[in-house]
Amino acid sequence: MKILLLAVAAGCAWGQTPGLDQIMSRVALNQAKSQDLRESYVYRQTQVLRLVRVSGKVAREEQREYGIAPKARGLERKLIRFEGRYQSGGHYVSYGKPGYRYKGVDIDGELLDSMAEDMMHDRGSRDGIAPDLFPLTYHQQLKYNFTLEATETYRGRRVYRVRFTPKRKPALDDLDGGGGIWNGEALIDAGEYQPMRVTTELAWKAPLAVKTLLGTNVHGVGFAVSYEKVADGVWFPVSYGGEFRVRAAFFYERTISVAMTNADFRHTDVASNVTYQLEDK
Repeated sequence: MKILLLAVAAGCAWGQTPGLDQIMSRVALNQAKSQDLRESYVYRQTQVLRLVRVSGKVAREEQREYGIAPKARGLERKLIRFEGRYQSGGHYVSYGKPGYRYKGVDIDGELLDSMAEDMMHDRGSRDGIAPDLFPLTYHQQLKYNFTLEATETYRGRRVYRVRFTPKRKPALDDLDGGGGIWNGEALIDAGEYQPMRVTTELAWKAPLAVKTLLGTNVHGVGFAVSYEKVADGVWFPVSYGGEFRVRAAFFYERTISVAMTNADFRHTDVASNVTYQLEDK
């Protein structure tokens, strides 16, 4: 009977949902721990960046493949494959390196490089993703209100579905990291308090004066990231991306999409260099 009562008590304790503050504090702690543990891994990263005209035709596109080695601060990134193309005169022209400009003022090229640097090459991150895009670290959580929506099953695991919104209405200055700018939702693994999937949408809206007088606006800005467990306590983002539309100064409009996948994770010494090489075709 004692064993039965202990089993029932343990089952009830397991079934109870901890408080939201406890959930988020453990998520923040595990985010920091996981970042540190990532230093012991190298992996392969594939990026696809695309700019599409209003007509639906691709204006510019790049596919990049990197070997990644996280470091104590940031990461080491080695380009191992690159394919680029841009539309000119009704046909596509290929090029073979990032940063290529085919004319003096190449807005598409500059915008695409800017997207890559801002969204996938953050120098202070060990996975390249800017930490303010998915606000689950301790300092980012201070800018948001969180709500526990449900406890459910996702990919065979018990998760907490948590909604987040900025603590105050976002202003233009907040785009540089001053305050919270995202509405979103996170699925938190209930056993390890690690995010499995996070989705966001931009809560800031361009002021009417900017849209009317300057003809500048952004639509549908949002991102999604999925994480997988690589080893005990080590979770990596395995897929990440987003799509949105930009209009600038009445004459320029593009739909921008970025997509990144990480794979082939290998445990190695923290002092090891990136060793990926091009494979023979």
